[in-house]
Amino acid sequence: MGLLTAQLRLAQINNYRSDLEYQINLISSTKISLSSQINDMVGLSSDMEPDSPESKALEKKKERLQQAEKALDQKLQRYQTQLQMIEAEEQTVKQQVQSGIQRSFAA
Repeated sequence: MGLLTAQLRLAQINNYRSDLEYQINLISSTKISLSSQINDMVGLSSDMEPDSPESKALEKKKERLQQAEKALDQKLQRYQTQLQMIEAEEQTVKQQVQSGIQRSFAA
């Protein structure tokens, strides 16, 4: 890979890494919000009769929120894996840039 090509690839990698980090932050914020809502529902349902319609409705909502949280966990894991891969590629490309610079000045 030529020096210019490696530098362009490094710029693409940096952009992609930034996008992944942004998505990870969004998912983490959403998960915090969902966890807070689930905890609020647990507190509300503890004050109700277990067999009451309101308690059952809250339980269903809580289950849906937990499913959404699991889906976010899966997405988060996927993004974290992609981030690890892109960081490894970034190291490889940085080494290629460094060796390209050394070859340029050695000639």
